[in-house]
Amino acid sequence: MCLGIPGRVVELAEGYHDQIALVDVSGETRKVNIGMLDEGSVGPGDWVIIHMGFAVEKTDEAGAAEAFTGLKLLGRGEEP
Repeated sequence: MCLGIPGRVVELAEGYHDQIALVDVSGETRKVNIGMLDEGSVGPGDWVIIHMGFAVEKTDEAGAAEAFTGLKLLGRGEEP
């Protein structure tokens, strides 16, 4: 697993050759490129790991929680 930020897909953006998703990252919606993942493998409600604006891995809720824990250990996670 790479060091990345977990986020949950809110919706797939129209256009952009189906490569952009709106992703909730700690309460903030961001545009994320999902073109590196298998086509059609990501949809609303799915968790992804984001690195430099690209979704590099699809994960589940447990994987997202593990990534948040790692970020908190590095002092980069959400503030309580």
